[in-house]
Amino acid sequence: MKKELFEELLESVKQTKAIEKGQLNPARVFRINPRTDIARVRAKLGLSQSKFAAILGISADTLQNWEQGRRSPTGPAKVLLKIAARHPEVLLEVA
Repeated sequence: MKKELFEELLESVKQTKAIEKGQLNPARVFRINPRTDIARVRAKLGLSQSKFAAILGISADTLQNWEQGRRSPTGPAKVLLKIAARHPEVLLEVA
């Protein structure tokens, strides 16, 4: 690894620690309210929980947990839900 890239990565790790300690504010914050956002997207698409879960490639139980706030989507699931919210037609094309 080039020294310049290593230094950049090291600085990023230091900033992460400072953010976790409350010493530094994050540059971006992403929030998703599972109880409203996910259910609203699903309702906008007119899909049942089981159909929406199948399109997302998750179990209906997982979707229920997200919608009821017991769990939150992470990583790729968050991105897919954002796409579904902004461009529902794309998700319906997959169905």
